[in-house]
Amino acid sequence: MEQFSFTVEAVDDFRRIDHFLQAKLPDVSRSYMQKLIAAGHVTVNGHEILGSYRPKAGDEIEGVLPDPQHFHLEPEDIPLRVAFEDEELLIVDKPAGMVVHPAPGHWHGTLVNALLHHVKDFRGIGGVIRPGLIHRLDMNTSGLLLVAKNDKSLAFLVEELRERRIKRSYIAFVWGHLPSLDGTIDAPIGRSKKDRTKMAVTHVASKEAITGYRVAMRYLFADKLELELKTGRTHQIRVHLAHLGHPVVGDPEYGGDEKALSGMFDQYRPVASMIMSLLQRQALHACRLSFKHPVTKLLVTFESSLPSDMQRVEDTLAEGQSGRQL
Repeated sequence: MEQFSFTVEAVDDFRRIDHFLQAKLPDVSRSYMQKLIAAGHVTVNGHEILGSYRPKAGDEIEGVLPDPQHFHLEPEDIPLRVAFEDEELLIVDKPAGMVVHPAPGHWHGTLVNALLHHVKDFRGIGGVIRPGLIHRLDMNTSGLLLVAKNDKSLAFLVEELRERRIKRSYIAFVWGHLPSLDGTIDAPIGRSKKDRTKMAVTHVASKEAITGYRVAMRYLFADKLELELKTGRTHQIRVHLAHLGHPVVGDPEYGGDEKALSGMFDQYRPVASMIMSLLQRQALHACRLSFKHPVTKLLVTFESSLPSDMQRVEDTLAEGQSGRQL
């Protein structure tokens, strides 16, 4: 059972308590939080409250999240696209729309549920909720994920990631043109003050975040980027690119959806709208993983081609204009 405790501050958003707690605990769905409040698992200043309660500055909010075992986290026969597998690890090519690891409100249909079915004796490696996972991808980001199949390989790969020796490369389509053809974005990331469910570039309660990029193709009103994570903060690539004023195409949380169309020249807007209709998510794909194998210690590299929705975006951008290879 996990306990949580928050003191409401003057800068907090005084919406209903379920919204407040979902912002503080972004891995917990709001519907699940509502159930916890209704069941009396959340108190304010030592008293149970109704779901309509609005926190005030100075309130002491406490609660508990039941152990995940209570929700019978079970193997599920969900198809996985496995790019590579041996006795030590596997590489999964995750589709957009799949949640990686379970959280309250998302105990079923996740990548972990699928892994528990796919890998024998997998439960418990690295913990109940995130067995074997070396890193993660956002639900609506597609691409390659590295998973360890035993504790020894897990310990080795986690240390390699911590020392920044695992290279994670991405492809993204962004609105507009970056000011330089290649570079490094070095800007710390923390919770957004305006919306606690989002991340932002900030120097307050933040962590170092570094992203390298290269413009691979330049279209009339968009760039195709190759990016490499130096660190792995939540939403890092999306936040960094939005900070530069070039959000990822289709990203509804960081200004890459219809909001981006308003600032375009009129002649580009119809094609940009068509591109938006091709996507149900941000145009971000984890295309390459390079790391040292935990047993052979040889450097291995795995690649994933663009998924069909992002390929359609690229084809639409290229149609009727000359993309410039860079």
